[in-house]
Amino acid sequence: MSLNDIPCDAIFECIQCGECCNGFGGTFVTPADIAAIAGYIGAPAESFVRDYCRMSGSRPVIAQGPDGYCIFYRDRLCSIHPVKPRMCRAWPYIESVLKDPANWRMMAGSCPGMRADITDACILRCVREQIEMRGF
Repeated sequence: MSLNDIPCDAIFECIQCGECCNGFGGTFVTPADIAAIAGYIGAPAESFVRDYCRMSGSRPVIAQGPDGYCIFYRDRLCSIHPVKPRMCRAWPYIESVLKDPANWRMMAGSCPGMRADITDACILRCVREQIEMRGF
């Protein structure tokens, strides 16, 4: 099997290491994410952005703790996993990879669950497939 023909389910396997919860400029949250997370943690949706986010331009991102990890990443687990933001649910199948497959390899440098030894054609095929399948 060539590196072009690798099955898409073989290019990424989440090992729950938490590296995607650390740094990377923050996790953008949509209004739907805000409502779901606020409901899950029992916080008022109207104050969620003020209490749990910081702004990146005009968009809210979940705040990070002093250690650089998402404030909802505790004891090596995502404490909001059932309602995690769209951006987290999509990882690592994100639009920026379709613009430049080098982004996949850059992300793989921090994510031990991602294969970096695959061709650009395989990356593009699999990322497109996953985005379409997940409806992102």
